[in-house]
Amino acid sequence: MIEIDDITKKYGETIAVASVTARIGKGKIAALVGTSGSGKTTLLRMINRLVEPTRGRILIDGKDTAEIEPHVLRRRIGYAIQGYGLFPHRSVAENIASVPRLLDWRRGEIDRRVDELLHLFQLPPDRFRNRMPHELSGGQQQRIGVARALAAKPGILLMDEPFGSLDPVLRAKAQEDLLALQKQLGTTLVIVTHDIQEAITLADHIAVMHRGKLIQYGSARDILSDPADPFVASLVGLSERPFRLLSLDRIADFTVPGEADGAPVSAAMNLRDALAECLWRKTDALAVKGGGVITRAAIEARADSKYGGGA
Repeated sequence: MIEIDDITKKYGETIAVASVTARIGKGKIAALVGTSGSGKTTLLRMINRLVEPTRGRILIDGKDTAEIEPHVLRRRIGYAIQGYGLFPHRSVAENIASVPRLLDWRRGEIDRRVDELLHLFQLPPDRFRNRMPHELSGGQQQRIGVARALAAKPGILLMDEPFGSLDPVLRAKAQEDLLALQKQLGTTLVIVTHDIQEAITLADHIAVMHRGKLIQYGSARDILSDPADPFVASLVGLSERPFRLLSLDRIADFTVPGEADGAPVSAAMNLRDALAECLWRKTDALAVKGGGVITRAAIEARADSKYGGGA
C-alpha cells in the first residue's frame, strides 16, 4: 500500500502540490489526471523521491520513504517515462538488465530475467535481445521501457505519460497489454496521464489534480456520476459522460440468447465500443463469442436507466 499523507511541495513561493492525502491499495491501479502544471508529475516523482516533499510523508507498506536511502528506494520501484528513456548505446538486453546489475544479480539470473520479460512482452529473445533502441518501433520501445522498469521485480511501478507518443491504435493495444500484465503480476501501479479516458480504462481509482490540489479521488464511476466541482465536470466532459460510463460495463453482463449476422465480438468488449460497432455495422444486434447477442436496445436502455439518458 502507498499512503500519501498531507504531501506538499513548494518551489520558493510557488506551491506545486498542496496538502495531498490519498491511499493506493496494494495491487491496485491509480491514475493521476489533470491539466499541465496541475502537480500530477511532481506528486508521482515524490513517491520515489526524485522530488523531495516540502512537508508531509509517503509510506510504502507502512515504512516512511524518508527513512530509506533514495537510491535504495528507486531500485525497489519501477519507473517508466514518456519517450521510454532507453539508453541509446545499449542493447535491448543491456537496457532491461540495468537495475539487476546495480543490485549485483548473478549473470545467469539476469539473462533468465531478460528472456522472461521479452517472452512476456511477446518479443522473442533470439530476435530482440541484441537489437539497439533505434532498430525498434515506437510500440516495441515502449514495451522495452516497461520491461526495464519491471526487471528487478518491483512491487510498485510508476508511469509518467508512458503512451503519450504512441498513435491511437498502438496506444489502445499498449493499454490492453498493461492491464493484462498488471493483473498477472499484481503490481501496484501509479500512472500519470492527461487523458481522462485512459484513466477510466486503466484505473481502479482516479486522482483529479488542479493547481496543485487533489480535487477528487475515487473510482471512475464515482467521478463520472458525481463530479466534485465544475473543473472535474469539464474534465470528464458532460456531453460525453454517458459514453464514458458505458465504457465501464462489459458485454458479458448484458448478453441474451439469440443469433445475429456478422463476426462475433468479444464478451470482454465494453458497451461503449459495442454501441459504436452497432452503429458502424448498421445493425441492431451483435453476435457474442461463446454464444448469445448484445442488442443496441439493451445498450441504450442501460444508458437511459443508469445514466439518465446523458444527464
